[in-house]
Amino acid sequence: MKFQVSRDVLADAVAWSARALPGRPAVPVLSGILLEALDDSLRLSVFDYDVSARALIEADVAEPGKVLIPGRLLAEITKSLPAEPVQILTSGSEAVLTCGGAEFGLLTMPVEDFPTLPAMPAKAGAIGGVAFATAVGQVAVAAARDDTLPVLKGIRLDIDGVNVSMAATDRYRIAARHLLWHPERPDQQAAVMVPARVMAEAGRALRAGEVSIGFGDGIAGFESAGRATTVRLLDDQFIDYRSRLADDWSIRANVRVAPFIEAIKRVSLVAERHTAIRLSFTQGQVLVQAGGGDIGRGAEAVGAELDGDDIQIAFQPHFLLDGLTGVETETAWLNMSSPTRPVLITDDEDDPSFRYLVMSLRLP
Repeated sequence: MKFQVSRDVLADAVAWSARALPGRPAVPVLSGILLEALDDSLRLSVFDYDVSARALIEADVAEPGKVLIPGRLLAEITKSLPAEPVQILTSGSEAVLTCGGAEFGLLTMPVEDFPTLPAMPAKAGAIGGVAFATAVGQVAVAAARDDTLPVLKGIRLDIDGVNVSMAATDRYRIAARHLLWHPERPDQQAAVMVPARVMAEAGRALRAGEVSIGFGDGIAGFESAGRATTVRLLDDQFIDYRSRLADDWSIRANVRVAPFIEAIKRVSLVAERHTAIRLSFTQGQVLVQAGGGDIGRGAEAVGAELDGDDIQIAFQPHFLLDGLTGVETETAWLNMSSPTRPVLITDDEDDPSFRYLVMSLRLP
C-alpha cells in the first residue's frame, strides 16, 4: 500500500475517527484506525462493536491496500506534522509515514483481526447539519452521565412524518426540542433511544451540509459529507416526558437571556459547591443571589416582566444555565407555580420548539 494525502485533510479525518476509539478496548485491534487506500480515496474506519466511525477523503493512491495503525498515536502524530503532503506506505510490519523532513515507522496490527463494520442502515430522512447539531446540543446536556440507569444516558428520538422530537433526562431536568426534517416517506415513523454521547459527537462533527439519518437492526446511522457513524441503540423505554412539560403555570416571567446568564455566572462565583442560587421575582426585575457562607455573598438585579405573584425560587446554577443556554430567542419565559415545583424554561415563541424543565431546590 502506498498513498499521498494533504496533511490538513488527513489530520482532520484521523482526529474525527479517533474520537470513536474505545477508552478500554476489549481486544487490542479495536484501538486501531483501519486505513484503506482505494482507487482515488482513503477510507478510515474505527469500530468497538457498539460504535463505528468512517471517513472518506481524497488521496493520490499509488498502490491500493489496507493497514491497521494504533489510532491515538496516529492522531498525535498527524496533528503535529508540518504543513507538507503526507505519504504513507507499508513495508513489512511497519507503516512508514513521511511528511517534509519527518519520518515515522509505525508498527501495524493484524488487519485480518479487525471486525467487519456494520452497514449503514436504510435512510429514514435528512436534516440540515446546523439544525441537527443545535437541537442535539440543546437536549444532550440533560442526559445522565452515570451508569445507574443506562437508558437515561440516551436521547429519545421520535419521528412522525415531517416532525422530529428529541428529549433527554437525568431525573433532575428534562430537555426537549421539536423540529422539522425531510423524511424519505411522508408516513415515516420511529421511536428510538440513541446514546447521547455518540449523538452529540455526531452533531458537532456533521454540521456541514445535510445529515442523513437511518435506523435498522438495532442501530442508528448518521452520515454527512463523507463521514458516517453508526451506534447500537439503547432500550427504547422512556418516561412520558410530554405530560410533564404541559403543566399549568400560574406565574410567568420574561427575561432577556444574555444579561440573565451573565448575572447568574457572576453571582455563582460565591456559591459554594452544591449550593443553590436564589431568584427573587418581583414586577420589573429578578434579583439573583448566592453565597452567605464562608466565601462571601453576591447579588445582581436584572430586568424581568412578571405575570403573576412575586416568587422566590432556588436552583443548582449549572442546571439553570444549561436550560437558558439552549434558548435561541433574545428573551425566555420561566414558567412557575410555586417555590417547590419544577420550572419550565422555554423560548419566546407562541409554540415553543425548545422546552427545559428543571427541579427547584428547597429554600433554607
